[in-house]
Amino acid sequence: MANDAQTDRTPVEDADVCIVGAGPAGGIVAHRLAESGATVVVLEAGPRFDGDRREQLERHVRPGLGNPWEMGGPRDEFTSSGASFYPLNAARVKGVGGTTLHWQGMVMRLHERDFELASRHDTGVDWPISYSDLKPYYAEAERELGVAGAVDNPYAPPRDDPYPLPAFPPSHSDSLFADACERLEIDMHSVPNARNSEPYDGRSPCIGYGTCKPVCPSGAKYTAESHVEKAETAGARIVDQARVRRLEHDDSGDSVVAAVYTTPDGETHRQEAGQFVLACGGVENVRLLLLSASDQYPDGLANSSGTVGRYFMDHLFAGMGGRLDRPTRQNHVGFNTSETHQFYDDSDPVNGIKLEFLNYAGPSPVIDALHADTWGDELRDQLAESYGTHIAMGALVEQLPREDNYVTLDAETTDDLGDPVPEVHWSVDDQTKAALTRANEIQASVMDELGVDETWTVGPESTGPAFHHMGTTRMGDDHETSVVDADCRTHDLQNLWIAGSSVFPTGGAMNPTLTIAALAVRLAESVRTQVRN
Repeated sequence: MANDAQTDRTPVEDADVCIVGAGPAGGIVAHRLAESGATVVVLEAGPRFDGDRREQLERHVRPGLGNPWEMGGPRDEFTSSGASFYPLNAARVKGVGGTTLHWQGMVMRLHERDFELASRHDTGVDWPISYSDLKPYYAEAERELGVAGAVDNPYAPPRDDPYPLPAFPPSHSDSLFADACERLEIDMHSVPNARNSEPYDGRSPCIGYGTCKPVCPSGAKYTAESHVEKAETAGARIVDQARVRRLEHDDSGDSVVAAVYTTPDGETHRQEAGQFVLACGGVENVRLLLLSASDQYPDGLANSSGTVGRYFMDHLFAGMGGRLDRPTRQNHVGFNTSETHQFYDDSDPVNGIKLEFLNYAGPSPVIDALHADTWGDELRDQLAESYGTHIAMGALVEQLPREDNYVTLDAETTDDLGDPVPEVHWSVDDQTKAALTRANEIQASVMDELGVDETWTVGPESTGPAFHHMGTTRMGDDHETSVVDADCRTHDLQNLWIAGSSVFPTGGAMNPTLTIAALAVRLAESVRTQVRN
């Protein structure tokens, strides 16, 4: 991390744009605006993780060395209510690069139906933009992230451009699934990945560490650090460990004038700017808007609709695995190389289902050995028995927007600065459980056809989130039912924009980062126009 004693965290004078959050959305917007000549400052709550990635990986695998991304403790307090516990800190990262520091790196476009759910299925809502509106920005996002993929998915939405990098070949375990799927008439196809299959954008190709989560030691997997570095090269100022605690607006309530933030030395500063972009995630975006309540906005900034924090969505996981009487080579690849969207658009119930053929189905021999209570020949025999014979499938299942899934403030619980922490009120409804059941049924048919001795299932009553926070500041044409417009500018304040998956009206069942990146590229164009004016 940066040396606090030598780091200048004072405000930037005459800033055109202040961005809160240095993840993929904030990084892309910062780079694009700084490159256009705007004076840009990025305020990031967490640190820079400048250490050797191999050392961070060692912290993960060795007992007692702690979380490499330093999440948890008083800074990251939260509460969970509702019928299902939401483990907020299990997967998020506060720091330069955001959650891309330890994400898996799968990057799919949403399908056309995801933008038209109400029109097509009379459920959820429609986006104020269509897939065709976002299609050129998806292509830009794939180039920005460096996506390796192939045009072999018959169920994918239309595209005009090839992927910038060739797809990764199917894994050994994918080949085991292939014959069974062919007999069941289930189509397998490649997975687009934001990791280099060959050198790209100054990063090495993947060399197969197999530890994509939580650390890619080779740097082949995209992280938003690359866009932050490009933004700095173009003149942007990145201020880490700058915890923004509220936004202040002018007397009229039409514009934000400053972001108030606290640094590790306990000093509080005001960063003024002409335009402000919130890019700190579906939970912290909400928290900051609610903490910024004022006389004009007693229910929170940009919340005249009352929908800030509402319609919180995540993807739910369904999975199944077991043992196969042949080598499966699980954990030789740390990411998915094959999946199927065959059951996505026509699923019953309507919730989208994306089925995955997992490459990390069983125990890791390294981690098992480090955590074992046995040694020598006994440990060797134990590992030989357990490793190399597991196989599994997973799935992401769509959760439709519901008003009673929401993020708010817990006034009874405060963080180390004395501010109320986020409260996540979340549950899994019966329709989503029915879709999870459907996913398990398809997985069971494949496992039975393959002859797998099933040993575990994650389904409707044991599911958990994929940690894709979506929907809490959703976009729409109607200011009474949404927070931002089609350009991701808030309805209430003319110079406040929101980037990231919190603006998604619906979430589909596709990993959200490519859509986050595409919207960030689009948002940067709109903000750039305002800066020039």
